[in-house]
Amino acid sequence: MAKFVFSMQVSLDGYVDHDRFEPGPMLFRHWIEQTKRLAGSVYGRRIYEVMRYWEEDDPEWTSDLREFAAAWRSMPKWIVSRTLKSVGPNATLVSDDVEGTLRSLKTRMPGEFQVGGPALASSLGEMNLVDEYRLYFLPFVLGSGKPFFAGPRPPLHFVASDLIGENAVRLTYRPA
Repeated sequence: MAKFVFSMQVSLDGYVDHDRFEPGPMLFRHWIEQTKRLAGSVYGRRIYEVMRYWEEDDPEWTSDLREFAAAWRSMPKWIVSRTLKSVGPNATLVSDDVEGTLRSLKTRMPGEFQVGGPALASSLGEMNLVDEYRLYFLPFVLGSGKPFFAGPRPPLHFVASDLIGENAVRLTYRPA
């Protein structure tokens, strides 16, 4: 059975914004290795559009960026959207019966799946489909933006804390 995990980098004041802070080299290496181990990803439309950056090689990329792109491209993706009409390679569009489709995916596929995007994670959390939340706190204060939690969550149970890389702390929670 699959495990759905919502994990993103988050500022100290609780916001996610890939344009306003980047992971250091050790945290980026962590993301590469994690992406290689994933059975797949479930994305909302907005985060999928951001992540499509990795579909096309850039000649100025470092070897780490190329390695992440290769891992991301090879991973199957399920894109939850009512507005998209098509998705890129190795991706499946989920526009109808989101809950049924993802429950079926969880029962059919083993391994860990990344849930991408706060709005999607909130919706899946309401359906009791998110098995774990991993918050990667970085030492930035943004003051505004998209919050990690897009809505109220049921009680969460603390599982672990880890230092990841140079300056990121990962907090892991499961629904109580």
